[in-house]
Amino acid sequence: MSNIPFVHDVYDERAIRSVRELAPSDRPRERLRRYGARALSSVELLALLIGTGGSRRSALALAHDLLGAFGGSLRELAAAPPASITQIPGLGPARAAIVHAALELGRRLGEESRAEGALIRFPRDIYLAYAPRLEDLPVEEFHVAVLDAQQRFERDITVTRGILNGSLVHPREVFREAIAERAASVILVHNHPSGDPSPSLDDRMVTNQLVLAGRVLDIPVQDHVVIGRGRYVSFVEAGLMPALGAPGPLSDTHARSGDSPSASGGSASGGSAGFGLRLT
Repeated sequence: MSNIPFVHDVYDERAIRSVRELAPSDRPRERLRRYGARALSSVELLALLIGTGGSRRSALALAHDLLGAFGGSLRELAAAPPASITQIPGLGPARAAIVHAALELGRRLGEESRAEGALIRFPRDIYLAYAPRLEDLPVEEFHVAVLDAQQRFERDITVTRGILNGSLVHPREVFREAIAERAASVILVHNHPSGDPSPSLDDRMVTNQLVLAGRVLDIPVQDHVVIGRGRYVSFVEAGLMPALGAPGPLSDTHARSGDSPSASGGSASGGSAGFGLRLT
């Protein structure tokens, strides 16, 4: 890879009025064919999606303007509505839809790591499973991860989309499908669009309500993981899970670990206390 010329070593995208001005070997499509997509810059990849330029602006220049409008961040671009892309001169609804669809495909590719049957042993496993889908959403979503008796991920249930409070997250909606799936236990998951995963008062109230309902239904709520941008908070690791009746395997783990992260949030790359499972 060291002998592959990078885009900035070859030309300035902003000064290019037409891709045809470039030598054939320097054009994004040819570079992709010769070196693979990983060798292209984000601007070049966006230019391939845009296709052709217009109004004396090349696809490369339009791609440069588009990425620059979002601070050079693909994450910020992916989180933006398609209408915001059309604010860039030269990019209409059709091109905005293509760019938005491609970024959504990338998000779904990351989401496929949450394969059914995966073993869930740590809160970080839940974070890694749900972060690609939730951490950049502009609104809150509340999910339930259904687990079997061996702590394998069986199904994701989307409960609600919007502000998290007790009136929207009703135990009936949370546990109805869990009962149908014969869940051995569940883990609650939701995101904070602000990027800060620190649990709110509503988060704690909803958790208390659902833990109590799970106890009545004999479907333990093992944890509540709040996902922020690049980090998370596990109620178990932070010592926030309510103690209602006999402690389950998660509360046993927290009592033993002694090094659980605080409510400021776990790192996406850091370790975390296990669920204290006895697997066979």
